[in-house]
Amino acid sequence: MKRFFASLSQYNAVIWIRVFGTALCATTTFMLRPFFVFYLSDKLNGSILLPLLIVGLQPLAGILLSFWGGGIADRYGRKPVMLFALLIQGACMLGFVFTDQVWEFAVLSVINGMGMPMFLPAANAQVADVVPPEKRGEVFALIHTAINVGGAVGPLLGLLIYSWNQGTVFSVSAASFLLFAMLVWWKVPETVPARLAEDSLPQRAAAPKVTFRDHRLLYWFTLFTLPVGVLYSQVETTFPLHLKEHFANASSLFAILMTINSIVVVAAMVWVAKKTERRSPQMMILLSYVLFAVVGVGYGFARHFYILVLVELIFTVAEIIGMTHLQKYVSVIAPSNMRGKYNAIFGMYMSIPKLLSPILFGLLFEYYGGGVMFSAVALLLLLAGPAQFRLIRNHRKREDAVLPPADKNPVLAEASQG
Repeated sequence: MKRFFASLSQYNAVIWIRVFGTALCATTTFMLRPFFVFYLSDKLNGSILLPLLIVGLQPLAGILLSFWGGGIADRYGRKPVMLFALLIQGACMLGFVFTDQVWEFAVLSVINGMGMPMFLPAANAQVADVVPPEKRGEVFALIHTAINVGGAVGPLLGLLIYSWNQGTVFSVSAASFLLFAMLVWWKVPETVPARLAEDSLPQRAAAPKVTFRDHRLLYWFTLFTLPVGVLYSQVETTFPLHLKEHFANASSLFAILMTINSIVVVAAMVWVAKKTERRSPQMMILLSYVLFAVVGVGYGFARHFYILVLVELIFTVAEIIGMTHLQKYVSVIAPSNMRGKYNAIFGMYMSIPKLLSPILFGLLFEYYGGGVMFSAVALLLLLAGPAQFRLIRNHRKREDAVLPPADKNPVLAEASQG
């Protein structure tokens, strides 16, 4: 662990501000997450589908921005896009303080949904700009650890504040986004590669489009990652309602499970990232898909607290392995002039499920129950995992046959082994 952090000492303020801001905003986001669906359900007289529909509207703007948002980070720079995205989210959180109608929450959710799909492609492209390929897995692991620092303290802190004053939770969240924006404006320089920065805006705007014909690997990779996004979407939406059907203290139980997940991720993420950085990414990703499928079945049929804790620990292992290698692989295969675009398109593996799966799988949940719904998610994961494995392996074989050893990316070269 000490050697891991020593290896990160070479990185400049860009990485550490990203880590601090991510931890800060994740804390306030996780303060809200466990209770938002419960709140909407209570406001709508116990309805199940309407709260899920409202939550599902949030990623709508994100999907529309997925092709455009990454592109503007490549054209106009990482910093202005990150600033604008953070200010949008801060403004929406502040708007929630003065909102008491469900339709108003829905409108703000859609606008707020523009924030992360703009911020993440720009911020992840920034990581690729300043961190060498062989170290990106470690940095993405550190950022994911920061997210889970927020996940560790946010739910329980939110439980205390939410029970005292609901508006305060939104105010604190707004302040965190605005503080992060101030730090980016003050301390983070523009990191667009020099050869791109020298181009005029019309030249950057004329950059090649990320078409399916020319970038099939990215699109297939994103498609096979969708079931992971479906699982995460159901954890945030239908899983709390599923727990409510079988446990009297569902909200507290959900907060406890989220906290367990986050604490273990914080404790183990960087260590696992270091230990698996030279492992075959296709094997690591396949393993994570199998574990995610086990989690789906566990969530659907677990009826005892300790079994749920065991399932949550399995989910944590899958998350640590899968998220690091998925994000790292995208950062490595992305051309330098399309890093924002690649990260934006890959981000749809979360945006599309957040829009569609609460409705589609919500119907399964309402008519057939949580067991059937989570089993369907597990089946999708078991189908997508081997497909993802073959996609990466075949890509590596083709690259090995075309490129001479001197031209190969050292990180991708390791992917072909195993």
